[in-house]
Amino acid sequence: MKWQSISFDWNQARAFLVTAQEGSLSAAARALGLTQPTLGRQVAALEEALGVTLFERTGRSLILTKAGKELLDHVKSMGEAANRISLVASGQSQEIDGTVCISASDTMSAYILPPILQELRSIAPGISIEIIATNAVSNLQQREADIAIRHVRPEQPDLTARLLRESKARFYASKSYLHRKGRPQSSNELKHHEFIGFEQPDKFLRHFSETDLPLEEKNFKLTTQSGLVGWQLARSGLGIIIMLEEIAEKFPEMEQVLPEAEPFDVPIWLATHRELHTSKRIRLIFDSLAKFLK
Repeated sequence: MKWQSISFDWNQARAFLVTAQEGSLSAAARALGLTQPTLGRQVAALEEALGVTLFERTGRSLILTKAGKELLDHVKSMGEAANRISLVASGQSQEIDGTVCISASDTMSAYILPPILQELRSIAPGISIEIIATNAVSNLQQREADIAIRHVRPEQPDLTARLLRESKARFYASKSYLHRKGRPQSSNELKHHEFIGFEQPDKFLRHFSETDLPLEEKNFKLTTQSGLVGWQLARSGLGIIIMLEEIAEKFPEMEQVLPEAEPFDVPIWLATHRELHTSKRIRLIFDSLAKFLK
């Protein structure tokens, strides 16, 4: 290999890759934690080193040139290789101190994790925990988090996953809502009530496709992607919502709707990248979470 012909560094290639993926210098700078001028200089340095123009600048937008498009797949491969190197190196780390990033839903982060985090602090005081409270599935392969707590089974072959338990979820509403709208005595009466969904109604209704619940899109007067917002809306008397039993029981103003009905099964999975699971720091947090969440 002619090493002397390689005149650019990885930071320049990374700047180009993230800018192409994000679509603008400002978005790429935020993703990398850099200033926009610094990122712009790195992209310009790569263009100078390669002797090609990678982007056409039209106003605030950046459009890949023909040369940029041809180089993009190769730089993506470099990015994947760099990510694998980082994973393997992190996995070999035997240091207990450091940061571990945990991804979990916003309701679990707010209502279930706090006492567990208190236990983790006493077990490993040198470890800092970063919580990503999101209802989206964090991509562990892309290092969006070190450990994820999910309600769906991870399918990626590079992940180590453990099914911890099956939680139960039910319909809940505030006592004020039920006093105003009446307490349904059968599932058929649910069609006369207002619901709060976590997705657009057509998507949310798919979760109940195998049930005989008479719900339609018109029943969902409110939707939000935030579990915390949805729960607060329900507590304010704005409709019926589905929630984990272990969370709902913390709120005495909330009441089960149709308590005799069968609950919904909600699996709790714990996942991490198999390379990261060899890290003593991440393995300690992973195993502790598995113990406490059971």
